[in-house]
Amino acid sequence: MSERQRITSGLSQLDKILGGLYIGDNVVWHDDSGSLAYVFCQSLMQVSQALGKPIVYVSFDRSPRNLLEKLGPLSENPDLIILDCFTCGKGASSPVFLRFYDETTVTPCRIIRVDEPRKMDRVMDILYGLHGELQGDVRLVFESITGMQEVWGGEDYILNFYSHSCPRLYELNTVAYWVMEKKAHSQRLRANINQIAQVVIDLSIRRGTTSLTVLKAEKRDLDNVQKPFSYWVKDLTVTFDEEKRTKGRIDLGLRLKEMRTKRGLSQTELAKLVGVTPSTISQVESNLIYPSLPALLKMAEVLAVDVSSFFQDQTEVKKRIIFPSSEASEVKVSEIPEENITAKLLTPIDFDARAEPYFIEIPAGKSLSSHFFIHKGEEIGYVLAGKLQMKLDKAVYNLRPGDTVYLTSEMPSHWKNPGPAMARLLWIKIK
Repeated sequence: MSERQRITSGLSQLDKILGGLYIGDNVVWHDDSGSLAYVFCQSLMQVSQALGKPIVYVSFDRSPRNLLEKLGPLSENPDLIILDCFTCGKGASSPVFLRFYDETTVTPCRIIRVDEPRKMDRVMDILYGLHGELQGDVRLVFESITGMQEVWGGEDYILNFYSHSCPRLYELNTVAYWVMEKKAHSQRLRANINQIAQVVIDLSIRRGTTSLTVLKAEKRDLDNVQKPFSYWVKDLTVTFDEEKRTKGRIDLGLRLKEMRTKRGLSQTELAKLVGVTPSTISQVESNLIYPSLPALLKMAEVLAVDVSSFFQDQTEVKKRIIFPSSEASEVKVSEIPEENITAKLLTPIDFDARAEPYFIEIPAGKSLSSHFFIHKGEEIGYVLAGKLQMKLDKAVYNLRPGDTVYLTSEMPSHWKNPGPAMARLLWIKIK
């Protein structure tokens, strides 16, 4: 490639730190915990979807069903191809996992099962055969180099696969993300992979603070190499410390995403209510385009906020201390049928505080197969009326009016209202 084409990672501050991504880049993410890199993969996939670029997601660690749940709205992309190396790999061709392919499940994305994932050459043949069918520049996400090693049985296989794939992907007009858990691999393997990659990024967590450090960035004149940048993740939105201090203008895309997430709406659901395409919502949230005035007005109506909330400084909203009941908003609880639960956020959608209070109702006899929220912080619940059963790990707890629930990082797997009357909860999420 004589002239390298620059693209966005989906995160403006990361683009600034890194100098952008280039077609041909193999980006290795050294992940302290094995879960830090996903939000960056998600951002690349989101912006690639908005631009209509094909995405290949190679999974060794998750079953297709589990991966679809993890990807959420991103799995609704017809340009996404999932290469399933789990079912016949770690899944050992168990009927439990093969059943996914027997069912008549229709997914917008394409899922390809690799029947012999333990054979490295077979995986390479399928991957590059698939790539040959795709048009334009392709995005690849290798969910876990660590998972590959566990299936193939040693670091030499990983180094062989990577050393052959990296130069080839560079020539094939791709951008590839490779995720590896630092503690699961030897210094020798990490050093060899770093030497071959175009970009190497370290993700660390120390005393509750996450940081990103660019270890290598070829053909870029950067002052940021080896310099750690602290960042925070909230609802899969990344905010860098420096960005928080220096940002002078309102980030419309970030504000829209925060309010949409609070309402429990996916990009597809919001798009349908506004009357635009999911790609439009994705591009607005990625700050690739600005919405038309009619679309902006409709977004505000759907989200039950004033249009000024998209541009208002959050410090102005925080000054309020009283919120009338009329400003409470119905929110959708993801993955749970609406007839099984209703939830209302008691403060306005555009109010940003450390605690979010919800009023939750569960009708008599109804069960919930998951918790109300996917939340990494503390939660406190107070039973106002009715009876409830909560399953946490293998224990079942019976709750009555006046009982209080306090969760730190635990997440209940099941709720049930065994009583004859409506169960009501005051529930508070703490950031």
